[in-house]
Amino acid sequence: ARWISVQLELAELDRSRTRLIEAEIKALRAQISPHFIFNSLAAIASFVRTDPERARELLLEFADFTRYSFRRHGDFTTLADELHSIDQYLALVRARFGDRLSVTLQIAPEVLPVALPFLCLQPLVENAVKHGLEGAVTGSRITIGARDAGAEAEVVIEDDGVGMDPGELRAILRGEGGTSTGIGLSNVDERLRQAFGDDYGLVIETGTGAGMKITVRIPKYRAGVHSSGVEVE
Repeated sequence: ARWISVQLELAELDRSRTRLIEAEIKALRAQISPHFIFNSLAAIASFVRTDPERARELLLEFADFTRYSFRRHGDFTTLADELHSIDQYLALVRARFGDRLSVTLQIAPEVLPVALPFLCLQPLVENAVKHGLEGAVTGSRITIGARDAGAEAEVVIEDDGVGMDPGELRAILRGEGGTSTGIGLSNVDERLRQAFGDDYGLVIETGTGAGMKITVRIPKYRAGVHSSGVEVE
């Protein structure tokens, strides 16, 4: 009877964990700003007459980006799929801002199959774009790197934007940030810790006016952690 009772409690805990993860992913999806969707479509529309082929390419990028962001199957994805979605997001941003946004990618091919929580890196890149372009007179530079670090993959997202006060950042990671940036950072940090343990939370270096550097460490192999196929709603 005790064994059955324990198994029932474990099953309920697993269901609660699944509901929590689904709620957290919904919170991230809610961040996909209506302004971003409107501005992306407006940018695409601006090319319809002047450059129809580019308009077609951007529309396909937009469709794939939203399909990935709103998929409903699987708690995990691969680094390759997450980076592909980020590339589509950046293509839409560049269509609007042009040369004001410069992005450098430094990706080691051997880490592309590594599994990580779904929508884990995309909010960090969106944060870098927002902070990089905010108040920028000339432009912004963002660097996204992924390297092999032995038993782990290490992803670094860095921007030269407005940065953040460290005290404000600590409040955000405690769950006290009410802005979309706060929701995104605390959400990703919490889901990384849930998936891999407390040693795998976000490492953030920043200061007011000093840009931001976010480091994400992902174990290459973890029991029970694997990516799965994509199913759209």
